[in-house]
Amino acid sequence: MKDISTSSTSNPIWNKKGKGKQKALDQSTDYSTNNLDRHHNTNPIGSEGINSNPFIRIQDSSESESTSTTPTTSTPNFNPNSLQPQQPPIITTSRSRSRPDQSANMATSHQERDFKTKVKNYFGYTDSTPETISVVSWAKNATPDARTGVKAYLLSLFPFIQWVPRYNLTWLFGDLVAGITVGMVLVPQSLSYAKIALLQPEYGLYSSFIGVLTYAFFATSKDVSIGPVAVMSLETGNIIASVQEKYGQLYSAPVIATALAFICGFVVLAIGLLRLGWLVEFIPQPAVSGFMTGSALNIAAGQFPAVFGLAKRFNTRDSTYKVIINTLKNLKFSTLDAAFGVTSLALLYFIKWGFAYIGRKKPRYARAAFFASCIRHAFVIIIYTIISWRINLHHTKKPRIALVGTVPSGLRHVGRPEITSELIAAIGPHIPVATIILLLEHISIAKSFGRLNGYKINPNQELIAIGVNNTLGTLFSAYPSTGSFSRSALKSKAGVRTPAAGLATGVVVIVALYAVAPAFYWIPNATLSALIIHAVADLVASPKHSYGFWRVSPLEYVIFVGAVLWSVFYTIESGIYWSLATSIVLLLVRLARPKGHFLGRVRIRPESLESGTPTRDVYLPLCSEQHQDITVESPPPGVVIYRFEESFLYPNASLINDRIVAYVKANTRRGKDFTNISAGDRQWNDPGPSAKQKESIIEAEKSKPKLRAVILDFTAVANLDTTGVQNLIDTKVEVEKWADQQIEFHFCGILSPWIRRALIAGNFGQGGENRKGTQLEVAPAVIQNLQGVASPAPQPERDQDGFPINQGSRDGRTLDIETGEYEQNASGSGSRTPASSYTDEKDIHGVAFNKDGSYARRQSGTSIPLVDKSTPFFHFDLHDAINSLNLPEDQ
Repeated sequence: MKDISTSSTSNPIWNKKGKGKQKALDQSTDYSTNNLDRHHNTNPIGSEGINSNPFIRIQDSSESESTSTTPTTSTPNFNPNSLQPQQPPIITTSRSRSRPDQSANMATSHQERDFKTKVKNYFGYTDSTPETISVVSWAKNATPDARTGVKAYLLSLFPFIQWVPRYNLTWLFGDLVAGITVGMVLVPQSLSYAKIALLQPEYGLYSSFIGVLTYAFFATSKDVSIGPVAVMSLETGNIIASVQEKYGQLYSAPVIATALAFICGFVVLAIGLLRLGWLVEFIPQPAVSGFMTGSALNIAAGQFPAVFGLAKRFNTRDSTYKVIINTLKNLKFSTLDAAFGVTSLALLYFIKWGFAYIGRKKPRYARAAFFASCIRHAFVIIIYTIISWRINLHHTKKPRIALVGTVPSGLRHVGRPEITSELIAAIGPHIPVATIILLLEHISIAKSFGRLNGYKINPNQELIAIGVNNTLGTLFSAYPSTGSFSRSALKSKAGVRTPAAGLATGVVVIVALYAVAPAFYWIPNATLSALIIHAVADLVASPKHSYGFWRVSPLEYVIFVGAVLWSVFYTIESGIYWSLATSIVLLLVRLARPKGHFLGRVRIRPESLESGTPTRDVYLPLCSEQHQDITVESPPPGVVIYRFEESFLYPNASLINDRIVAYVKANTRRGKDFTNISAGDRQWNDPGPSAKQKESIIEAEKSKPKLRAVILDFTAVANLDTTGVQNLIDTKVEVEKWADQQIEFHFCGILSPWIRRALIAGNFGQGGENRKGTQLEVAPAVIQNLQGVASPAPQPERDQDGFPINQGSRDGRTLDIETGEYEQNASGSGSRTPASSYTDEKDIHGVAFNKDGSYARRQSGTSIPLVDKSTPFFHFDLHDAINSLNLPEDQ
């Protein structure tokens, strides 16, 4: 049996008995052994035994005087005849009889470590490979605690829990005013929009009631007013017409509308629950404005025939330009409805502009003028309904103008919706467009008013609110509804405080359904059409707004104009698909064809031009369209600086590779004289220069510098994929073949640890080759086996911290990395200049500072380097990268 005994009893842990203390002793011994093995390159325990360590000895029980667990001190035997120096005290501890098993376990553990090392080496990882971010550690940090995450998720589904306990009378007053004001606008608009959807007027009221009621409990926006809207109503009407054209009267209009609401609501609800609301961000603002403008023009054109009493003379749901032409052709057949329609439209605008003028000229009455303008919809409806009642009182069987007709009181169509597989198949082709309209219109409105009023919405929760509203609304025979821009703007200006204002609006709709429904019979259709035209006019982008698209991005202006034209000359579905397709194509083109720039230096100073004013270097494009009056100096001879403008991904990797290689070949000298290469040694596609061209080529090559380094500015690179790394490797292969020598590749501005990990996987930044000395391939599709690909140019001799040795700093001072302070050198030489992340300037690059100007330190008191010393070719910025170059003194 073997045991281990300690050589000292001074440590308190050794003087305490118990198995727990023995376990602590064993762990302490193993830790010390591992540290010695790792930091002093001693043989690991298990290969040659612990006796290979001069400070630890395994001792048999026969050699020990005691087998107890109490540590003892053993004095080594001294032979006076021996010339060997006395060994240090030997640390020994006693072990149990299971020592052979423990020794076998240690040997097995070493074998496992050795096996893992061999596996890592096989895949290209060596002991010198710098540490990078771990997928396991990232997953642990990115994955929240299950219990906390589930609780937060469930609470987010019911936002009213957060604000209802704090509800007060002040909020109540603001919500009542805003809710009633919106309700007075919502009732006439609901009647009008139901007409666009080819439904009876009561279905618009059903959609309004359930919309404002459910949204109050699931909303994260206090300003949005949900309910029937013009664009969604138009799309619903088109779907109803399409289905009935194919299936006849097999499905009634209300059945088709409620089935559409259920399917779209379920899809949107699923998107919200799965937290996929970010998909909406792929559709830019010009695309949304384009099809909204086109839809508004389509709706307005379709309502003008009703304003003049011409709705029955031709198809008002035809393409917009056809409706406009037919309206102009049939104006001579206008009826008495034109008197109601035209004057209603004129009165709406007169009230709107008149009270706006009063508000500007008389700020004292601005709020009163605002509320007076808000009720103009209800006011016009009431006035013209009374006039219509008086004219048609004795003509009920044959009214003199077109009327809304009978509107049933109350909720008459409550029940389970009729949804069959055949109906779903009939509606299916129209679901994408309808869903997009629900998403885009609502989210854009909610975000706009959130920014305007200083709060942030949750897009996913807003989608859940829309989904719940439309799925539950089918129980009340509601058709698809979403956020309304005009009513949301009204609600915001009216001083709404919380989403509870929707409850007040719901009360107004219920009162209208039960108490005022009989009066709806006398409302003129021409007046409702005028109200629709007045409402959708706000959806048309103004010339100033559309010109803003042109100033910011002409290509996006083309998307906007295209969406408008497709909607006007064909259908709104085609306008939406045009917007989506062109937006995605533009996104891919911008990603696949980034600009990028080769940089040069410009030395600048503050506005003061005094001689003592310090200057600093900035790096601008050599061919800059923005700074045409500034002379940009070329970088040091043989140095190429390239700045990315996009992420380095597979769509643009080949383009950037070609761009860098072409620039290198055009601006640097070839390593070998290719003019004297024989025809047999040339590539089959290289004809070589003619005899007349040789001299001019030789002279031109002499004027060019040899390539020495390539610096890549990754400040704008947010992502780097496998194809991008492989193209970097290919770029290095090509430029080194051109220069006929190894070329340093420096990187600066690496913001993401995953980009650093990818570059290290491609063997960049480390300053050495891989284990086998061959090129490291990261893309299986490319097969190469070239020597010296990933090895930068030889570097000056450095100490163990990565600093060049015997290279003087510019001002004779040395930066102490431990303290972050400069030390003055007597002779101005022998200072240590950092290899990558530290530069010896007036400001210290590569060391983090606190807000008060002091150095940011770890708890141990050392400064924190911004760039790891294990990757000397990664730099904090361009300034550090250029200063680290090992260029000849004449450059």
